[in-house]
Amino acid sequence: MEERLQKILAKAGLASRRSAEQLIRDGRIHINGQRVQEMGHKADPACDLITCDGKPISFEQKIYILLNKPAGYVTTLSDPQGRPVVTDLLSDIPLRLFPVGRLDLDTEGALLMTNDGELGNTILHPRFEVKKTYEALVIGSDQVACVDGEILGKPGGRERALAQLTQAAGKEVVFHTGLCLLNSATGQAQVVREPFRVHFRPLTQAQIAGYVDREQPFNCAGSFKSEGLGIALFERLEGDDPNALVGLPLIRLVAMLEAEGVDVLGTPG
Repeated sequence: MEERLQKILAKAGLASRRSAEQLIRDGRIHINGQRVQEMGHKADPACDLITCDGKPISFEQKIYILLNKPAGYVTTLSDPQGRPVVTDLLSDIPLRLFPVGRLDLDTEGALLMTNDGELGNTILHPRFEVKKTYEALVIGSDQVACVDGEILGKPGGRERALAQLTQAAGKEVVFHTGLCLLNSATGQAQVVREPFRVHFRPLTQAQIAGYVDREQPFNCAGSFKSEGLGIALFERLEGDDPNALVGLPLIRLVAMLEAEGVDVLGTPG
């Protein structure tokens, strides 16, 4: 039965559907001795001789492996930076396998490896509308500062940063950090607000301008970076979680992760 050429190449495990199209464009595919370089050609593997780089294609036994990918491996067939790739974990299998989908370098979890190009295309191509569920713990946080009953957001530029620090000088500023941990599998979310109080030193305009020009804290609520020179703006700090000041209250986050069964001090792996 005739089928589109790129579909035949994918079924043979020679390449993914997209990569097979590139093989055709590059002139590496012949049908019965004739070079084919345009899309749309059809062939019958039972009757036609189809070659790639002069070698007849063969239909390998389809293999499907659910790989428990460890951290430290790139989900690709080759990496220009020389990092380990997922196919290194299956080097004892003498077939061309490729990953269906991807996991990030430091992500662990199930990854389908196969030589079935047709299946890979069916799973990944949006046209087939295969539903995918991602199970992950998603962390989100944001922060505002309050002084004199006014909410100070991120200044976005020099003039507003100068104005915010002028308003805060010599006063108490309360930082409210919102933290959310979402379990995408269950849809359940833990949400907290962590307050933290900062008592600013009295500051001159020259000190404020000098600080803003040096650190340019235009994307920071309150117009300072406490992890940098901004700590010199303060007289004292009050709060349960000092990390809240930089926008991510880690002490509270550890407790939230433990409620999801994640022990950050547990044995890795």
